[in-house]
Amino acid sequence: MFGFIVGQQMITRWDNVTKYEMTPPGVFTSESAARDSFIVTADDRILITGAAGFIGSRVVERLLEHGFRNLVCFARPSSEVQEIETIVKRRPAGTRIEMFKGNLLSREDCEAAIKDVAVILHLAAGTGEKSFPDAYMNSVVATRNLLDASLRRTRLRRFVLVSSFTVYANRWKPRGRLLDESCPLEEHPELRGDAYCFAKVKQEELVAEYGKNHGIPYVVIRPGSVYGGSKSQITGRVGLGTFGLFLHLGGSNTIPFTYVDNCAEAIALAGIVEGVEGEAFNVVDDDLPSSRQFLREYKKNVRPFKSVYVPHALSHVLCYLWEKYSNWSGGQLPPVFNCGRWHAEWKKTRYSNEKLKAKLSWTPKVPTPEALRRYFQNSKQSERNA
Repeated sequence: MFGFIVGQQMITRWDNVTKYEMTPPGVFTSESAARDSFIVTADDRILITGAAGFIGSRVVERLLEHGFRNLVCFARPSSEVQEIETIVKRRPAGTRIEMFKGNLLSREDCEAAIKDVAVILHLAAGTGEKSFPDAYMNSVVATRNLLDASLRRTRLRRFVLVSSFTVYANRWKPRGRLLDESCPLEEHPELRGDAYCFAKVKQEELVAEYGKNHGIPYVVIRPGSVYGGSKSQITGRVGLGTFGLFLHLGGSNTIPFTYVDNCAEAIALAGIVEGVEGEAFNVVDDDLPSSRQFLREYKKNVRPFKSVYVPHALSHVLCYLWEKYSNWSGGQLPPVFNCGRWHAEWKKTRYSNEKLKAKLSWTPKVPTPEALRRYFQNSKQSERNA
């Protein structure tokens, strides 16, 4: 271990841990963090896994803005941490931030990371880009390791799992076209042909099991389509690029967008607001655009390209036939299109953030018109730099 001082900043390094502390301590003045509804104080330790990721770095910022000053940022050894380092440079006085580089598949790393932690915000997950086993290992097994480590720590007051809208079956909804937290999840996620969906459903089942059998206080956050920052890819809920064309599949559907800063605020609140143990929250912004509106503005503000609209009835038939042929061929044709995906992504659906607002007092920090303006601006810049 060794340490050095830069200005007022004390930096202490271990093999895989970097601590940043400001001296002298600042005064805890955040009005939001002074509310009686918070389950932790400003000095309680909060662990953020996936802290160097697209959403994770914004969660760190939101916690600092709420006045919390004892954070542990967990990231993979290969992760780029420039955003966290930038946050460190402009953080308030009296703030302590640990940068912990490790692997959640290592039980030892999990044990070390959660020492004296009161809240865990678990964002790290496998994307499933490589395979189903990869998604399962980096989502479910990693989460189990973190939960097992937390069982040996009595300080834990909240475990927040960041899941996804992908877990919803979007069938048999009790309130018609409205998809809210009461709607059923996928019972057979393996049939969706999506490793990420499979891993997220199993991850939620695991956390609920630990909550029931071991009393771990947990909350589940399910963001819709998160956009903003450096993420410029068009969500598959709008359509897919294939054969040199963009197939517009969303049509008049509302897209369940949530801007990255708004999503981060919801995750931060889920970790600190009292009285919501065992709850799940959908995260979508206000004033959501339709797929058609979004695509028109994207072409206008970022770049024009050819697109073909596929009506809902035709897209459903396409998914049905594709799935049938995939099954008949024994998977020689991958089930990229299937009925499960059609229901989840392209079926006409309405969304609600009422529960999020009522129980977590969440409001979008960035209104949708401004969020879209930023997104189009960043996307256009990315196109120029490509």
